[in-house]
Amino acid sequence: MNRQKLLSPDAKPPKSPKSPKPRSGQALLVWGLLVVAANLRASLTGVGPLLDRVQAELGLAPAVAGLVNALPLLAFAVLSPLVPRLASRWGPERLLGGALVVLTLGIAVRWVPAAIALFAGTVLIGAGIAVGNVLLPSLIKRDFPARVGLLTSAYATVMGGVAAVASGVAVPISQVAPGGWSTALGCWIVLALVAVVLWLPRMRASRPAAEAVRGHRLPWGSALAWAVTAFMGLQSLGFYVVVTWLPQVFQDSGVSAAAAGWLLFGFQAVAVLTSLAVPAVLRRARDQRALATACSVVMLAGYLGLLLAPGWALLWSVVLGLGGGACLVLALAFLSLRAEDATAAGALSAMAQSVGYLLAAVGPVIFGLLHTASSGWSAPIILLCVAAAGQAVVATVAGRGTVRPAG
Repeated sequence: MNRQKLLSPDAKPPKSPKSPKPRSGQALLVWGLLVVAANLRASLTGVGPLLDRVQAELGLAPAVAGLVNALPLLAFAVLSPLVPRLASRWGPERLLGGALVVLTLGIAVRWVPAAIALFAGTVLIGAGIAVGNVLLPSLIKRDFPARVGLLTSAYATVMGGVAAVASGVAVPISQVAPGGWSTALGCWIVLALVAVVLWLPRMRASRPAAEAVRGHRLPWGSALAWAVTAFMGLQSLGFYVVVTWLPQVFQDSGVSAAAAGWLLFGFQAVAVLTSLAVPAVLRRARDQRALATACSVVMLAGYLGLLLAPGWALLWSVVLGLGGGACLVLALAFLSLRAEDATAAGALSAMAQSVGYLLAAVGPVIFGLLHTASSGWSAPIILLCVAAAGQAVVATVAGRGTVRPAG
């Protein structure tokens, strides 16, 4: 099969009897995709529990500290629209392999305990993750079109599970490892190196798609594409605010730093478990409007709980995990389910993740600014409530239909 035609609207599977992949090849491809997915959040979610230590040691103001998780989102926003064209030139497998190398380099740079290294490494990490974010939904649509829901849930589960572990072990590692917080952030280079090694065979098999798309247009004129983009952006805004600031919200309500890290782990662990149930619901539902709206309302309930009864930290971690896990899988699944083919999935993914993550990028920064300006957490949490309410509204549109190619 000519895998290089990932983004070509005219690409059709060959009818040769040798074209189907052997089952062993499919299994290896699935494992490769899952290992890549394991690297797409861990480098980011380990920051929140350590943010107070990073601030204290490097002398960062709260708004500046919020940039540690905002910078990757800005990288997602800037690079996502470029990924389809780069994939058509170099081949999606080769591009993804290069992104893993950049991610590994970013983790290594961020290991250095200095402000400039922290931010420079974070930008490189964001660049590497941005490519993976766009390509994984398109690769799943291309190679497993009949299993979009199942494989999207699988990679979201792996991504979320490893991210949860990163949150939970961040403080303990920083307490016992030489280098403290910088080692706790840098230790994830091992997982990134494993991904690079496992993906090398895919890179050698990939060839540039010279005859593929000469710039597939993103569906800017589609109302449905904008609804999918808004859903992606609002759920991402909520997630990145939570993983950046929730530990400090809990600490200010009397929870220790280590316990706050484990509560963040609990939020993500519940999200992982919830995401496992989504494929079964997707198979039975004619569309996803009711499910997406209900899960957004659950997120709203969790934020209202934080606002009105912050002392019940464990309960709100669970509630937010229940809604967040499903919303993440739905946002990722929409990129494939709302597309006609892999080409359209790549274009929709690029648009949704570009604009969506630009929206999400302002979340941690504004949250920190509101906390500083109001000297409390009420105003920032109200921002999350508004975002969740908006997400519930756009869910009624994003959960049904097909985005037509723009060109």
